[in-house]
Amino acid sequence: MVSSPRRHLVFVFATLAATLAARAADAMLFRFPRSAPEAQGVSSTALLRLIEESEKKIDALHGIVVVRHGQVILEGWWAPYAADERHQMFSLSKSFTSTAVGLAVAEGKLTVNDTVLSFFPEQAPEKPSANLRAMRVRDLLTMSTGHHSEDIANFPWASEDNLVKKFFALPVAHKPGTLFVYNGTASFMLSAIVQQVTGQTMLDYLRPRLFEPLGIVEPQWDASKQGVTFGNFGLHLRTEDIARFGQLYLQKGQWQGRQLVPAAWVEAATSRQMSNGSNPASDWEQGYGYQFWRCRHGIVRGDGAHGQFCVVLPQHDVVVAITAGTRDLQGVLNFLWESLLPALQEKTLAPDAAAQAKLTTRLAGLVLPTPTGASAAETAKAVAGKRYTLPKNPANLTSLTLRPAASASGEMEFSVGVGSDERKFAASAGTWRKSTMTMGAATEKIATSGAWTSADTYTLKLARYNTPFVTTYRLQFAGDALNLEIEDNVGAGARPTRLTGRAE
Repeated sequence: MVSSPRRHLVFVFATLAATLAARAADAMLFRFPRSAPEAQGVSSTALLRLIEESEKKIDALHGIVVVRHGQVILEGWWAPYAADERHQMFSLSKSFTSTAVGLAVAEGKLTVNDTVLSFFPEQAPEKPSANLRAMRVRDLLTMSTGHHSEDIANFPWASEDNLVKKFFALPVAHKPGTLFVYNGTASFMLSAIVQQVTGQTMLDYLRPRLFEPLGIVEPQWDASKQGVTFGNFGLHLRTEDIARFGQLYLQKGQWQGRQLVPAAWVEAATSRQMSNGSNPASDWEQGYGYQFWRCRHGIVRGDGAHGQFCVVLPQHDVVVAITAGTRDLQGVLNFLWESLLPALQEKTLAPDAAAQAKLTTRLAGLVLPTPTGASAAETAKAVAGKRYTLPKNPANLTSLTLRPAASASGEMEFSVGVGSDERKFAASAGTWRKSTMTMGAATEKIATSGAWTSADTYTLKLARYNTPFVTTYRLQFAGDALNLEIEDNVGAGARPTRLTGRAE
C-alpha cells in the first residue's frame, strides 16, 4: 500500500501536471478578444480610411492586425493570403532570437559580456585576431561585430561546411562595439550560442518558453545543413502570432499572469543600445537595441524584408502586426505614422454601428488585384495546345503550353516545364485559384489568377502565399513566337526577365 506522505506527493504532482496541462491548453486556445474600434478610442471610419489608403500607397499589404488595450480592433488579409496561413518572416526572426538569448541569460547559461570565441573553442582559428578575440555576445546583439558589409554580403548559408567556422574566418576590420553594420551572421551566431549552451536548437528551446505559452501553434523555423536554427531569418508565423509577440513586449514580458521574459531584458532589448545614424526622417536611424529597431515617435519594432513588421507603440497601448510584399518598407512606416497615429484617442468614442458595418464588409472583401480580362478568342484558339520551348534562363523554365479548360469558361490550363519536371495548374480571371506546386524537394502552396489582357497577351499572376512573392508572367504571342516577361513583386526577381520561345 502507498504510504500517506507518498500518496500526498503523488496527488501534488498529479495536480501540478493537470494544472500545467490546463494552462498549456488555455494558451494554445488563446485568441485575442475582439472589440468595436470605438470602445478602444479609435473610429471605424478612420480604420476604413487606413485600409483604403494602404491600397493606394502600398504595393502590397498581405495581412494586418491592430491590437489596442489588448483587443483586436482591426484585422484583414488580402486574398489569397489568409488568417490561418503562415507567412515568411525574414529578419523579423531576429527579434525572436534576441528573446531566446534573454531567456538563456535569465537561466544563467551565458551573459552578454561573454566572448563569442569562448563558446566554440574547437571551431576557433589557431590565431584569432585581437578584434575577433574581443567580440562579445553584446556585439552580436547590437550589430556591432566590427565586420564590413562587403565581407558578410555573400555568406554561404547553404554550405555543407560548418557555418560557425566560416563566421570566425571573416575579417573583423573594426574593434567590436564601435561600428553598426546590419549583419545577419551575427544573429545566426546568437542562435548557435543558444544551441551550444542549452543543448537544444533555438526553435526547440523556445517552444515551451515562448511559443506554447503565447499559443503560437507549430511554428516553423528553417535551419542550416548542420542543424542550427537560422537566427537571422527562416521563421514562418501567422500574422496574429506576430501580434502576440508584440503584445508580450508591450506588457514588459508578462503574459496571462506569467513573466515569460524578464522585464529587464525587454527594457534592454528595446532601448537604444547602438547608434545607427542621425537622419531624423528615417526609421532606420533612430538607434538599435538587441535585434530590435528604435523608430520615430518613441516606437519600437522588429522587421523583416519585404514588409514583415511587429510594431509596438507603448505610449498608445497599441501593437501592429503586418505581413506584406513591398519594396518600400519606410513607406509602410510613414503610412502608419500618418494614418494610424492621428486616429488613436485616449477616451472611448460613441458607438458607430453603421461605420463599423462598412469596415467589416470592406475587410471581408480584401483581395490582391487580379489581371483584368479582354477579348482574345482568336489568339486563345490559335495557341491552344502548342508547346513553346524556351531558351536557358535563371528560372530554369524549359517549355510552356496553355489551352482553354474544357469545363470552365475563361479558365486556362498551363503545363510548364521546369528543368526535367512538368508542372500543371489552372488560372481564371477575377479570382485567385489555390493549389500546390512542387518546388525542388518541397511542395509549396500557390494561388493563380490570369486573363487575356489584350488581343495577343495573357497575363498570369502566381502567388506563393506563404511567402511575400507574387510573380507576374506576361505572355505575348506573335505567330510562332512567345515573348515572355517574368517579374517578381519583390526580391532578386523584381527586375523583369524577358525570354522569346518558339512553338515546336
